[in-house]
Amino acid sequence: MGYSAIGGSTLNGLSFSEYLSQNRTDIIFRTNQHALLSLYCIVLATILGLLIAILVYRSNVRTNFTIATAAVVFTLPSVALFGFLVSVVGYGLASVFPVVVAYAMLPIVRNGIVGLQSADPAVLDAARGMGVGRFKMLWQIRLPIAWPVILAGVRVSAQLTIGVVAIAAFVTPVGLGNYGYDALDNLGSVNTKSQAIVCIVFVALVALVFDAVFVLIRRFTTPRGSRV
Repeated sequence: MGYSAIGGSTLNGLSFSEYLSQNRTDIIFRTNQHALLSLYCIVLATILGLLIAILVYRSNVRTNFTIATAAVVFTLPSVALFGFLVSVVGYGLASVFPVVVAYAMLPIVRNGIVGLQSADPAVLDAARGMGVGRFKMLWQIRLPIAWPVILAGVRVSAQLTIGVVAIAAFVTPVGLGNYGYDALDNLGSVNTKSQAIVCIVFVALVALVFDAVFVLIRRFTTPRGSRV
């Protein structure tokens, strides 16, 4: 007994390997979708985070306020934020990008500010004595010195982003989070376990690939003694 009349599948559903085989095309598509959406959000968060850090790093009052604001946003429940944006702009990527980028900002802003403030005062004084202006000081001295710290912040942000993108399937059918929500919606039915495992395993794989890329970037863009 133990077999249903539909396609010879077992009452317990497909095995995980069989589920992977039968849904290979969709899994690959959603994995690529998840990775690309994460990449876009990371790039946008990095640009915005560094601009904010550059604007505020010279003032302790502004830096404290900026970091505190980013930290408060980070503590807000992502599902509630997604739900709020859906009520404002509707379902779709327009309700995804702002939330994901907001969550990605804290490590980038904080590390950007710390990195820009970490330049040796003696080096800065020497540069001023040579007539280096404020913009060149930022571009040629502060940013290169801050780069390892900034990169470490972006690396942490990337891992957070990949996880939040999975939650974004709550408001739009994008990425690997669909498998997780399908598993919750169909809890107790066949293949629920396989759907949940696909979500967990492939989100982790995307995170590992991104982290490996950041390791390579760090290796090729920072001196050995400056690596964080």
